[in-house]
This record gives sequence, structure tokens and C-alpha cells, in this order.
Amino acid sequence: MTGPSESARDAPGPPASGRGRLGRWRDQTAALGWLVVVWNLLWGDINWANAAGGVLVGGAVLAFFPLPAVSFGGRLRLRGLLVFAARFAVELVSASLHVARIAVQPGYRPRGAIIAVRLRVPTDLNLALTAEAVSLVPGTLILEVDRDSGTLYLHVLDTHGPVDLDVARDRTRTVERRIIRAVGSGAELRRVETDESERGTSP
Repeated sequence: MTGPSESARDAPGPPASGRGRLGRWRDQTAALGWLVVVWNLLWGDINWANAAGGVLVGGAVLAFFPLPAVSFGGRLRLRGLLVFAARFAVELVSASLHVARIAVQPGYRPRGAIIAVRLRVPTDLNLALTAEAVSLVPGTLILEVDRDSGTLYLHVLDTHGPVDLDVARDRTRTVERRIIRAVGSGAELRRVETDESERGTSP
């Protein structure tokens, strides 16, 4: 026969509800933070006015256009965030210079291609963050996201053959890996690292 203490321990109580509310607030805060970042990147300038505007626009989006709940089960890693930011800045400048060279090169007509990249962590959050990070780099554009299979369809500028397509796929998976290293869970990080070790590529 179950004693009173065991019944009390098994019965649901206010703490569980509190944890649920805390989790929802955490997810909403994380979503608002990313919306503010995206808003500033779209404007191309990070300042207090754009940050305040991002908070207002992001808050309105979350309030009036609620999306399906996206749970954030990972944790922030400062080193991963710094690596992601530094590499993103380098690739942004490099890609911008490459596209600028194509634009001013007389008589040159770049060939584009559409590729499919299946991500290793097919969560809604990872799909959104990877797609956004890839789209912000000039020369690459997300055309479609297949949520069921976790696949991104990209248009890539200036391709000359299968090797360039493989490079574009590897670049997208590298962006995904940096995002997971910055904000992913332990299980997601192990999945990405295991895949990289099996492929024999450097981190």
C-alpha cells in the first residue's frame, strides 16, 4: 500500500506549473532575442534605435502572430557564440567582395545552381537559424525549407561544376555545426560531432 508521503510526491503540484511557465517565458525571450538580432542585421546597422525597434516589432510578431511553440532545449556557450560571430563576419566580407567582383567584371555571366542540403539536427529552431545565417551571406539564397525532412533548398551563385556544389553543401553544414556549438544541446552537439568525425572533416 502506498504511503501518504509517496502519494504526495507523485501528485502534480504548483512547482511543475511554475516550471512550465518558466520554460515558456524562456522560449519567448529567446525567440524575441533572435528576432531583434535579425531585425538589426536586416537594417545593416546595430544601434540602440534599431535594437528598440527590433524589440517592438518582435514583441508585436510574437503577440499578434503566434507561431507553433519552438522549445529551446540547448544552452548558450560563449566560446561557440564568439566563434560563430567571428566566422560569420569573415564570410560576410569575403562573399560581399566576391559578389562585387562579379558585378563589375565585364562580360562575365555567373552560373547559378539550386542544391538541397539535409541538416543533421532537423529541429525547427536549427532550421530557422541555419537558413537565416546562410541567407544573410551574399551569393546564397534560401528558396524553400522542407520541415518534415529537415532539408534546405538553396540557390548558389557562381558555380562551375560539381565541386562547387559540394563546397556549398559543406559550407552550409559548417554553419549548422557552428550554430549547434553555440546554442545546441549536448545530444545535438554529439550528433554533429559524430557525423563530422565519420566524414573525416576538420571542425
